[in-house]
Amino acid sequence: MPYLQLDVNGRYPVDQKKALARKLCNSYAALMKVDIRRISIAIRECGDGGVWRTIAGEPTPVSVLMCDIRKGRPPELRMELAKQLINDCVEVLGLREDRLNVEFTQHTGDEMYHPTLGGYSPEWSADEG
Repeated sequence: MPYLQLDVNGRYPVDQKKALARKLCNSYAALMKVDIRRISIAIRECGDGGVWRTIAGEPTPVSVLMCDIRKGRPPELRMELAKQLINDCVEVLGLREDRLNVEFTQHTGDEMYHPTLGGYSPEWSADEG
């Protein structure tokens, strides 16, 4: 953890998804001050018509980025991160900013286990980084 999961309509080439994964990891690690090896990325291609939201009374294709993160970061930092991650998705995949939502689920460190990094994640503290 963190685990970023992007649900998108359509299909993308592997190189493009790899470029997005790299960009999302770099943005997340820089803003949230974490070891980049802790970050996992999923890009789920739901196919045409796979993800919808009602906009102006009409179901409209959209994307959603779910971010499972450690609990404790201030709302302002999460907002800055959301804006950067959206920019990354717009730049690499060409997604529309107004059709991409970012949602956060916060977890304690003992809900994230990394065998290669020594076990549970530490709890977040303001002096990280």
